[in-house]
Amino acid sequence: MRGIMFAFLAGAFITLQGVANARISQDIGTWQTASITQLTGFVLALIIVLFVRDGKWQMFKQVKPVYLTGGALAAVIIFSNITAIHQIGATLTISAVLIAQLSLTFVIDINGWFGVEKRKMKLPQFIGMGMMVAGVVILGL
Repeated sequence: MRGIMFAFLAGAFITLQGVANARISQDIGTWQTASITQLTGFVLALIIVLFVRDGKWQMFKQVKPVYLTGGALAAVIIFSNITAIHQIGATLTISAVLIAQLSLTFVIDINGWFGVEKRKMKLPQFIGMGMMVAGVVILGL
């Protein structure tokens, strides 16, 4: 249940962040907005780490370098999200983002990439995906 709660919380904050960033970027530019978003996110995460103290910094050296690119990916995510919101609006952007996320997670789950357990996708999952795509197409018309 907590996982579902955090997923909804993440979805709400992703949406709020995208809309806020799109507004900020009108005044200062898209890459500048992405930079500020990354910086403020880093500062808040650092403050939380300092107070919570639940991590093991010694394990940092064992992380594969490719996984340390998450922050760089976030910069591209922020830029793409801002640009899309300006061009197609918030609702269609978030809908398309969700479909892209779901599609890639299907591929990751099916192939067992990044150390996740391989999963078989069955007809109901593909029907659900098709319904989401159809919904976004209808939404965009």
